[in-house]
Amino acid sequence: MTLTTDQVWSALGRASFAVLSHVTPAGAPRSTGVLYAAHDRRLFVVVASDGWKARHIAADGRVSVTVPVRRGGPLSLLFPIPPATVSFPATAVVHEAGSREGARILSAMMHRLPRERLSQSRIIEIRPEGHFVTYGLGVSLTRMRHPGLARARVPVSG
Repeated sequence: MTLTTDQVWSALGRASFAVLSHVTPAGAPRSTGVLYAAHDRRLFVVVASDGWKARHIAADGRVSVTVPVRRGGPLSLLFPIPPATVSFPATAVVHEAGSREGARILSAMMHRLPRERLSQSRIIEIRPEGHFVTYGLGVSLTRMRHPGLARARVPVSG
């Protein structure tokens, strides 16, 4: 089976946790877990206005994202089934919640974002670029044991 761009976006839409990586202005690598919402082939993360994520990511705008995709259904409660993953490079733009673009994003995403922090928040818009690199997505659990069969490279748009 050939994995498609739409299948990857569908998996991203069902997940909500990602590891967001970037480089600080001083050149130090950083990774952090974030909750996101997917909409219109972009990911959105709400962060504190005065937090380091908003400051560091706004300084450069280049990020890397890895999304674990849960597999195995009820079997994963009994057996150690690793998640599939989707990784990709992206451009990230930090929006003020009160800006025109921030308000547009919030109106489209309000039902999926934490309301209690919105007034003191910024929104990181993540736009994937190039290719998704997947592992274990769209293959059986037995094929996941064979890296050559479990990996795929899928264009972000297609």
